[in-house]
Amino acid sequence: MRCTVFGATGYIGGRLIPELIAAGHQVRAVARTPEKLAHVPWAQQVEIVKADATDADSVAAALKGQEVVYYLVHSLNRRDFAVTDRKAAEIIATAARDADISRLVYLGGITPAHGRLSRHLASRAQVGRILLDSGVPTVELRAAVILGSGSASFEMLRYLTERLPVMVTPRWVRNRIQPIAIRDVLHYLSRAPELPAEVNRSFDIGGPDILTYMDMMRRYAVVARLPRRVIVPVRLLTPWLSAQWVNLVTPVPRSIAVPLIESLIHEVVCTDHDIDDHIPRPDGGLTDYDRAIELALTRIRDDEVPTRWSDASTPGAPSDPMPTDPAWSGGTLYHDVRELHTDAPAETVWQVIEAIGGENGWYSFPLAWSVRGWIDRLTGGVGLRRGRRDARRLRVGEALDWWRVEHLERPRMLRLRAEMRVPGRAWLELAVEPDADGGSTYRQRALFEPHGLAGHAYWKAVAPFHTVVFGGMVRNVVGAAEHRATAAADAETAGGPPLDR
Repeated sequence: MRCTVFGATGYIGGRLIPELIAAGHQVRAVARTPEKLAHVPWAQQVEIVKADATDADSVAAALKGQEVVYYLVHSLNRRDFAVTDRKAAEIIATAARDADISRLVYLGGITPAHGRLSRHLASRAQVGRILLDSGVPTVELRAAVILGSGSASFEMLRYLTERLPVMVTPRWVRNRIQPIAIRDVLHYLSRAPELPAEVNRSFDIGGPDILTYMDMMRRYAVVARLPRRVIVPVRLLTPWLSAQWVNLVTPVPRSIAVPLIESLIHEVVCTDHDIDDHIPRPDGGLTDYDRAIELALTRIRDDEVPTRWSDASTPGAPSDPMPTDPAWSGGTLYHDVRELHTDAPAETVWQVIEAIGGENGWYSFPLAWSVRGWIDRLTGGVGLRRGRRDARRLRVGEALDWWRVEHLERPRMLRLRAEMRVPGRAWLELAVEPDADGGSTYRQRALFEPHGLAGHAYWKAVAPFHTVVFGGMVRNVVGAAEHRATAAADAETAGGPPLDR
């Protein structure tokens, strides 16, 4: 089918499009800023068009010649999000009817049967009604908390649990929630075009577990191997005050945190499972809560430290993070990134990179590395004594001082995983890219994934030394490469044998 996706640069849209491509659909990706899609892996497999959901003319042009429209847009980060979303939904509904679209698909939120709705849920419900009344066959899939790396709901849960071993919380932490894994949401969305034309209704979708938010935080701590969290619910914390705290403790912006917190005053549990009569469940069944958390945490690590060695889940699964995820997602992976241009050719810089460590050293502040090694040994770690197997060449999986070689892409990139005792996980990535002028650019990236409050404190404590250690390392690696290049050139000029490489 010919499918148009509004919200292609968003959290859900960026994951859905590869699923639609894999299913054999022709996809038109719609974005207000198409440049954001220029470097996504599937950019060459779709038609990318520019349109704004609040502009009727651009929407009409985007829908021309299409069959299925996915509407995955909402303006939660705006104060007037309800007004904006209503206007956009009305434009989409009219344009879809005029373009003779055969199916509209919308992802909304589970609506509680009783009580006054939060602004967020009320807006989602309003958009759903507008689309269902459009005259175009519409399916509205309604979900509660979506568990996936990068989703606002998951990141809020994640940061609160990781950073706060003791929490004073509002009463809503005892409300019941039926979360669903992102992979299961994508399953239902990607199968929605198969529904017959007479189906025009909402469906609740949720995972197999019904939990309180308190349960979710405590079980997250178990999966993440954190100590048990102490949670004390009190009456005084209003949703607004809670949102201010979320904004302080987590990277989720206040504009998003406020409506999300307001929605948690409701119990959001599926009132029906009628979707099972139309779309079969995923192979192996729906993803349970603990597995969803495990997958999401693995995806966060894999996103910031790209690897092929993850054993926790199948690489390339639809819940993998995408470049279009919010900029704040996965923010607890700290970075120290440095690069330097050199006249030395990339091949020579690579020789220095692959020979690093062991007797060759780490090219920066040897005393600091030695002291850190001693401390690691005193605390039961491996220290720096392991050295390296070969003075010039490495193999994936081998030990290198207190590191282990995780990835080796010769002659471009080396990634090491730390095996020292630290409150978290750490990597060091060394890479080189050739330049058009015959020189090259050396790039060095240190990454640290903190484990609880101790991890955050550790990074902040060592951060002041990074300029000396990592800054010096960049300069000295490049200096060693330039020295090699000069020596090789001198030897060639003198007619002697080339340097041993």
